[in-house]
Amino acid sequence: MKHYSLGITDRDRVNGAFGGGLPAGSVCLIEGGHGSGKSVLTQRMAYGLAEEGTLTGVVSTEMRVGEYVEQMDSLSYGILDHILDDRLLFYHADTDTHEFDGSNEVGTRSLLRRLFAPSPLWNGDVVVVDSFGTLLLNDPEFDAAVERGEGDHVMQRVVSALRALTARDRSVVLTVSPEIVPEKYLYPLRHAAGVYLDIDVRRVGQEIRRGAVVRKFTGVKEPIEDTITFTVREGRGITIETRTIA
Repeated sequence: MKHYSLGITDRDRVNGAFGGGLPAGSVCLIEGGHGSGKSVLTQRMAYGLAEEGTLTGVVSTEMRVGEYVEQMDSLSYGILDHILDDRLLFYHADTDTHEFDGSNEVGTRSLLRRLFAPSPLWNGDVVVVDSFGTLLLNDPEFDAAVERGEGDHVMQRVVSALRALTARDRSVVLTVSPEIVPEKYLYPLRHAAGVYLDIDVRRVGQEIRRGAVVRKFTGVKEPIEDTITFTVREGRGITIETRTIA
């Protein structure tokens, strides 16, 4: 099976899951609460992919390009040259869906339709969407469908769109928070994912420890329960502390 290398180094070595890279043609779901480290994991992925020569697209609902470059620099993930050389395509997703003509509101725009519409973003071999959960919950069409009791129909269309996008070895990385996305809408994404990481955050004394539990990984028999404990340090990025298998 083809994999996209994440450029794992001795500094952040992970044997087993992700040691061989991100499986091509897969959906990677990263799930965790606010502040769990979802975004920094995707930033490490995007940096490693671009470093290895993989054309990578990134969508962020929180940061604009200048903020993204500064954030990456603070983690020693220099990404500016990759952006300038078009190895990494960055897009800020504005979640304000109101459209105005002058001072008059004339309608709303669909975030999901705009995300999945043909664009240079989808020329990438790997596309990262951080946070997909934010786009989903702010989408007026999804909100209206939920009020009609048809939110599951929208999720079926989302899964179909993802499968179409991954049909030719493209991989898509999505982050979601179970704090804002109801379980019934997370389930279709978990089922469709070839890679599923569930991030847990615990306080031990004065330290905050993050653990990414690998719930699913393409080509590996379930359940995996491979837990990767990591820290995030300014000027150093992600450091793998321990790895355990239940």
